[in-house]
Amino acid sequence: MTASPHVVVIGAGTLGMCTALNLVEQGARVTVLEAQSIASGSSGRSVGVVGSQLTDPFEIMLRVHSLRRFRQWEGEGLRFNHIGYLRLARTPAQMALFAKSVEIQAEAGLRSRLIHANELRDLVPHINPDGLEGGLFGPDNGFLDPHEMCNFLAGIVRAKGGEIRQYRKLLGVRRRPGGYTLETNGDPVNCDAVVNAAGAWAPQVAALFGQRLHIWPERHEAVVIHLDEPLGYTMPMVMDLVNGEGSGLNFRHEKPGELIAEIHKVSSIAPEDPDNYNDQCEEQSKVDLAELLLERVPDLPGARLGRGWAGLYPITADHRPFVGPIDASEPTLITAAGAGGYGIQLAPVIGQIAADWVLRGAPVSVPGSQSLAPSAERNVLGH
Repeated sequence: MTASPHVVVIGAGTLGMCTALNLVEQGARVTVLEAQSIASGSSGRSVGVVGSQLTDPFEIMLRVHSLRRFRQWEGEGLRFNHIGYLRLARTPAQMALFAKSVEIQAEAGLRSRLIHANELRDLVPHINPDGLEGGLFGPDNGFLDPHEMCNFLAGIVRAKGGEIRQYRKLLGVRRRPGGYTLETNGDPVNCDAVVNAAGAWAPQVAALFGQRLHIWPERHEAVVIHLDEPLGYTMPMVMDLVNGEGSGLNFRHEKPGELIAEIHKVSSIAPEDPDNYNDQCEEQSKVDLAELLLERVPDLPGARLGRGWAGLYPITADHRPFVGPIDASEPTLITAAGAGGYGIQLAPVIGQIAADWVLRGAPVSVPGSQSLAPSAERNVLGH
């Protein structure tokens, strides 16, 4: 690898743009190839939540790295809505996990606290606490606009000399001594290294390089909830899912008279084709969502369902992202994909790890992240 390698990043979603930024900051020459427009894939259909209310120490550590970058970007002009994030607990065992999470987050410099069932309405006055033990609340978490984030990062990448080519689809690959020639629907591109950050399309990109990447594009739907009158408070992000247990319902403030809701827990019977899937919310899904909302927040003022849409979660077998080389003998081809429904919040740290792999041959800046490489043990069929 040359001192200033030319790296092509495939995909201009949050993972691709964060990777491009980390690379260009460290002196690499960077070209981003995007088949459509910036944030046109899964990133642009995300509800943009950034949270650290988890129970796994490694998952929390990853978000510590991400939140550090989000704070930096917020200081540089990226809008971040700090509405807070409340994860609900249904059992004493989940509350015990949450108590441990508070300790882990505190050691990492993050603010969080336990909320007991009789205190939930102090935080979310409209919530029905029946069947709940309490929750875990992070006041500094919140949401951002993924389109704004990707374009904000694109501006920095361009200012630092990087290039972003939109409507440039990768059509073929030729390996050459010391690098690759990438055939596109425009001019071919010669480069020293490639990062596959193509989201739901990452398996197709991998196939062009003769590799197999097992990522399951899972369809998820979101709906706008209109209220007859604005709430007298800002509703935090509320999530009813702990390590796979719970309804999967989540909802949050969007505007004074508007919420956004989705069901995070979905069992798709087959992987979706990212080039041909239903990107609208189905009527039955709206019915299911309405039933869950009536159970958990029954007295919202004049709540009615508005527009809905669907996007894809790129899922791996173990529900952790792939960051690293598929084949250790080809360290110039790095995968950064498969973050599922957590792509926005993990994008800064995934970009950091992917840049490490390209420039240093190992994820030296994030302890333990070698485990995210798409090894033969992890890169398997599953769901």
